[in-house]
Amino acid sequence: MKKACFTLFLFILSWSCVTFKPQPPFLYLESLPPVIVAELSLEERIAIEEAWKNLKQGNANKAEKMITRLGIKSPVYNIGLGYSYLLLNKLQESEQSFKKALKDYPEMTLIYLGLAQVYQKTHQEDLAFNELSEVLKREPNHPWAKEEYEFLRSKKTEGFLKEAKFYSDQGNTEKQKEAYLKALHYSPQLIEAHLALAEIYRKQNQLQSALVHLKAASSIEPKNKKILKDYADTLFEAEKYSRSLEVYERAQELDPKNKELEERIESLKARLGIFELPSQYDTIPTAEAVSKEDMAALLGVKFKGILDDSQAKPPIIVDISTSWASKFILKMTSLGILDVYENHTFQPKKTVTRAEMAEILLRLINFLKKKGYRLIQQFPPEKIQITDVSPDNYYYQPIAQIIAYQIMDLSSERAFRPEQGLRGMEAISILDLLLSLIK
Repeated sequence: MKKACFTLFLFILSWSCVTFKPQPPFLYLESLPPVIVAELSLEERIAIEEAWKNLKQGNANKAEKMITRLGIKSPVYNIGLGYSYLLLNKLQESEQSFKKALKDYPEMTLIYLGLAQVYQKTHQEDLAFNELSEVLKREPNHPWAKEEYEFLRSKKTEGFLKEAKFYSDQGNTEKQKEAYLKALHYSPQLIEAHLALAEIYRKQNQLQSALVHLKAASSIEPKNKKILKDYADTLFEAEKYSRSLEVYERAQELDPKNKELEERIESLKARLGIFELPSQYDTIPTAEAVSKEDMAALLGVKFKGILDDSQAKPPIIVDISTSWASKFILKMTSLGILDVYENHTFQPKKTVTRAEMAEILLRLINFLKKKGYRLIQQFPPEKIQITDVSPDNYYYQPIAQIIAYQIMDLSSERAFRPEQGLRGMEAISILDLLLSLIK
């Protein structure tokens, strides 16, 4: 027994006398990029190679001396000193050197990697995370930066989620919001945080802030029916009715049998005055000649919201019950923009001539002016010379007025062609031109 104890004592004593080679402190260091190396002379390249070798071996003092000898004008001066000071634990000097280097080389990942390691050592994890993000912007698959980034992201996100729960249990809403926002800094796709913040903001009636997070959540999970419904509900509360309708319709596509969604959509459509356009409307652009019912529909659709006048009383019309554009006809005739004949007919299939178009446009312009829109004629109507419309013609004044606005024009022979019909695209272009003048 004594012999065994003595043997153990000798073993421990001999082990304590063994000399171990000290391991260099950990440093992630990449080679200098070729763009920098190309600027160096052969002598400088050899010196830098030796300095980099010393840095990797942990010989910081030796590396610092070699880099200092290269001088401040060397392109690697601040980068090399940054890594030397990092190894020597002179972290403030290291940070300053790297920041100086960034002024000359703002796209170099080697510098961001150095700064990230400085902030890791100083336990400034948020700053380290930012520098790692800069590396990944430039090199998305950088192995070391990606691993460190994911570790930090996971650690900080989990920590702030726990913090948010703690403050939620304490009833401290402001601190809870702050924690969730910090979690989103590290994990922007964290749907849990977006939804929690949206709920908080909705309760506080900060609807715009709630919408920011609901929009983000719906883009992360575009097929999540509950998120879409909450998003649409909040848009409605914020009085963004058109956008709310769009999101409700997206939700209905995912859940077509949902009666509540169907009712919401119909209610919103009624509120917005939306109705389905008949298929005949889509054929207007290709029409060889625009009819009166076509014109009524074009005016109603293109000037929707501008020509609304709930107090206007529709006239009696006896021949539009079978017209696909009857709603538009009633609207435009009630506003006096389109005419009804003395026998109470509208003649919806009748072709609109260029002369009639000029009269319709003048009535529309006068209506718009009463609503406060500014439209200015480019030259006096009385100076206009028209070769194929005499001054005593019923349509002469409307034609001259519309030409003065430069909404319709004359041919090279100064002819207006008053009896000619309008093709679909021609009528659309004229109305679009007028719209552009009032916007």
